[in-house]
Amino acid sequence: MNTTTMKWLLRREFWENKGSMFWAPLVVGALLVLLVGGTIVYGVAAHGVPAHVTINGQTVANGGMAASVTLESREMIAKIATGMYLATASPLFFMLSFAVFFYCLNSLYDERRDRSILFWKSLPVSDQMTVASKAVTALLVAPLITIVLAVGASLALLFLVCVAFSFQGINMFSAVLASRDLYLSPLILVALLPVYAVWALPTVAWLMLVSSWARTKPFMWAVGVPLIGLLILKWVDTAMEKISGVSLAIMPYAQDIAARILGGILPGAWFIFKGGVPAGLRPSENGVDLPALVSNSYATLAGLDAWIGVALAVLMLFAAMRLRRWRDEG
Repeated sequence: MNTTTMKWLLRREFWENKGSMFWAPLVVGALLVLLVGGTIVYGVAAHGVPAHVTINGQTVANGGMAASVTLESREMIAKIATGMYLATASPLFFMLSFAVFFYCLNSLYDERRDRSILFWKSLPVSDQMTVASKAVTALLVAPLITIVLAVGASLALLFLVCVAFSFQGINMFSAVLASRDLYLSPLILVALLPVYAVWALPTVAWLMLVSSWARTKPFMWAVGVPLIGLLILKWVDTAMEKISGVSLAIMPYAQDIAARILGGILPGAWFIFKGGVPAGLRPSENGVDLPALVSNSYATLAGLDAWIGVALAVLMLFAAMRLRRWRDEG
């Protein structure tokens, strides 16, 4: 029964937020393919490539371009392209952060504002199940939808690039289709979902907690409380240092807490919290080391700070459940 109830609750969340979770990224992805891919294909088809192109350190004329690209060069180009092609859909992942932020912020506030909470409370669905379904939607459902749309848009762009190469007599389709990274990259994104969920959970829980008790302007409460708290701590720390000459040294911890509860929903934020992207994961002439990306991402979960955030997030979600039960606009 609980599984069936959760399934219908997740469907409800998707139906009520289909615009921000599905249609908006779909439109952006389609525009990305149309504008970027269309520009590449049209530019190459109508104007060709520059009169002189440098390949492997040698300058060749336009007419000799196809002959100068060896099989090894095509495999190298295909490896780089298939290892990084999902990066072209990065606007969709930035949109995901905004969509999840405002979804969580309004998830419990809107139903109190429009009084629909009275209807939902009349159904045999617990507050725990309702809040949990909203958290699962933010942490898993919305990212999965974005991944599917991002992969589709990226594959379409990659196909158009291969078409543009074919206009110059260079067949890249075979090399691209033979590259393992073409098939591995989408699986990498899915494999990173648990890491994303762990690091995004404090932000999701904080926004839902604010959404459950704020009577008005939840955005001001959600963003203002951490920022004003940082300003107060900075003032106290500066005053203590000037008076006693001793700093409290609490600002780094306070800044980290504020970043965790506001920026955890940004994909890849776990590297920022851990000091930045490792040098070995940055794009190079060989593309991106995808297996290393997964291993380094999961390595961030070995620290105690990740699980302290999870523990605090669970407490905030529990508080949101209790507030939803007793809080009412009246």
